[in-house]
Amino acid sequence: MVREKVKVSTRTLQWKCVESRTDSKHLYYGRFILSPLMKGQADTIGIAMRRALLGEIEGTCITRAKSEKIPHEYSTLVGIQESVHEILMNLKEVLLRSNLYGTRDALICVKGPGSVTAQDIILPPSVEIVDNTQHIASLTEPIDLCIGLQIERNRGYGIKMLNNFQDGSYPIDTVFMPVKNANHSIHSYGIGNEKQEILFLEIWTNGSLTPKEALHEASRNLINLFIPFLYAEEETFYLANNQHKVTLPFFTFHDRLTKLRKNKKAIAFQYIFIDQSELPPRIYNCLKKSNIHTFVDLLNNSQEDLLKMEHFRIEDVKLILGILEKNLPKNPVSI
Repeated sequence: MVREKVKVSTRTLQWKCVESRTDSKHLYYGRFILSPLMKGQADTIGIAMRRALLGEIEGTCITRAKSEKIPHEYSTLVGIQESVHEILMNLKEVLLRSNLYGTRDALICVKGPGSVTAQDIILPPSVEIVDNTQHIASLTEPIDLCIGLQIERNRGYGIKMLNNFQDGSYPIDTVFMPVKNANHSIHSYGIGNEKQEILFLEIWTNGSLTPKEALHEASRNLINLFIPFLYAEEETFYLANNQHKVTLPFFTFHDRLTKLRKNKKAIAFQYIFIDQSELPPRIYNCLKKSNIHTFVDLLNNSQEDLLKMEHFRIEDVKLILGILEKNLPKNPVSI
């Protein structure tokens, strides 16, 4: 366990981890402070951060198991101590860590007798197991146990539907949220108009993320929600009756894409692959899935084309634009 003294700065807004501990492989704890804040700001930030920590962070879980030898969920198999339902519940408890996009397939293929643990799961490269000792099943006879698994990264809850049981495929109730709990508290100091606040944030995670990583991801998600308000210009929008007009934000991404497209020859001269860029894994996988391999491929797609891709967001377009502009030669070369 790590503890540090709280030192409050009266000049610059700062954050700090004042306590960090690992209670078990399935429970991490962290305590953070942010200060100095003006009166009322700590509560505003604390409420928003707690909601983002509990609802906006993605996690990775096993969402489906498949075996042709299983007649139904509540059956028992010869040579296996647990029922099928118990095996599914044990698979639900397996903790995974990944940066994958969409769903991936995994496999358990073990010959008994012996104990089957999370270590026996054959995973795709982008996924790793947090606790290899997690128990799955006990084989009491020399039989082969082969179960196909589906792994997914998402947020919130995944609830199985009763009509999804077909072809030996069994969906699993999942809790994607890596943050188990989050609290915030406020300490006030000073007198009168000079009164300031310190925000304390407590975060408990399931071990697939550290509290510090959860705090960073929640902060990024909150920032992304406000980006449209920062990078927008006014456009007049008229209602159907033309009696009132409303000012709505209009994104400038289209104009910036057009300007970059004019420099397409210069970028083609460099022929930069997206593998060489600093794109986050989720965006990179999304582009690859849509057969976009180079910066030229990117410029051949409009903003609307990019946003049509599954799980692609407006802030992803802004990030891509920044990377394109960063790699654009200062003195374009015509071909």
